[in-house]
Amino acid sequence: MNVLRFSDLCASGKARGQRVFIRADLNVPQDDHGAITEDTRIRASVPCIQMALDAGAAVMVTSHLGRPTEGEFKPADSLAPVAKRLGELLGREVPLVSNWVDGVQVAPGQLVMLENCRVNKGEKKNAPELAHKLAALCDIFVHDAFGTAHRAEGTTYGIAQFAPIACAGPLLAAEIDAISKALANPKRPLAAIVAGSKVSTKLTILKSLASNVDQLIVGGGIANTFMLAAGLKIGKSLAEPDLLAEAKAVIEIMKARGAEVPIPTDVVCAKTFAADAVATVKKATEVADDDLILDIGPETAAKLAAQLKAAGTIVWNGPVGVFEFAAFENGTKVIAHAIAESSAFSIAGGGDTLAAIAKYGIEKQVGYISTGGGAFLEVLEGKTLPAFEILTRRAAG
Repeated sequence: MNVLRFSDLCASGKARGQRVFIRADLNVPQDDHGAITEDTRIRASVPCIQMALDAGAAVMVTSHLGRPTEGEFKPADSLAPVAKRLGELLGREVPLVSNWVDGVQVAPGQLVMLENCRVNKGEKKNAPELAHKLAALCDIFVHDAFGTAHRAEGTTYGIAQFAPIACAGPLLAAEIDAISKALANPKRPLAAIVAGSKVSTKLTILKSLASNVDQLIVGGGIANTFMLAAGLKIGKSLAEPDLLAEAKAVIEIMKARGAEVPIPTDVVCAKTFAADAVATVKKATEVADDDLILDIGPETAAKLAAQLKAAGTIVWNGPVGVFEFAAFENGTKVIAHAIAESSAFSIAGGGDTLAAIAKYGIEKQVGYISTGGGAFLEVLEGKTLPAFEILTRRAAG
């Protein structure tokens, strides 16, 4: 994927004295009083902003926060807490500018934060009039918000169409590199773990990966549907019987290529869905009618771990069991540690996956942790993200 990179522009002195507009993802969680409860995204945005300041640019940064109503600003929508936290991280005051669409005063070496961009009329639908106004604010547009890369909005797409220069910031560039390494030019064997409660929400991902990966490991409710498709009984476990034909089709696509969807040979069952439910390990052929399958069994986990340790590339989206409950976390824990110990390049994304990575302390052993939930899933579906499309087009002239 050929895009202009902001780091290259800075290194060659092309950002000096220029007005740089950075679209960051600063959509952080807040408590009822507006206090920021987790600042990972703000910290992740610092390298791009610092890069622009060090390059001698006049810097503007904006983001969405929450779900504001266009044209109706409310105090709860304000980026003020974000500007304050960013100022603490940078060791400088970060002025917050409201009503900025028609013009911003900022000098080289200065940094301002532009108030919540989703309050602007026309942002969500990428209105052409707004896009032209946004583009007029800057000499260089920098997209550094992968979490919004799947949305064609004013500050993610429209501005990139009309700004004199449109490029990828370091965060977005890192995502592009990791995705290319994992999916476009993977070291084989390529293993993908796709787990979650429903096949329906991940069906397009499963079909897309089925034609590319060497092992497609399914987990959670998705695995139950595949077990049904393989002729196994799953008791009263969560599954989607109406999607058996689709599950069988994925198995057949893989089989035709000499690849496989490993079906669990043992599972961990309970009679109720609860943290204190009694966990029983059973062979996959011995699940009772009143059983709930809440995890893969130790034999299956060990087999999958061995495959992952032998992989060249691993894509991970979703825990394979109810890892929030101690009695049903073993499968996810074993897989997490196998990924950590594997020499494969690994890329992981999705909220529950990140929670599992944090729980088992393997952040440093995962090759790349994707910051964008919806965007990451759309990449796995084989879709071209709007941000990638417009930046590639602009780089090609």
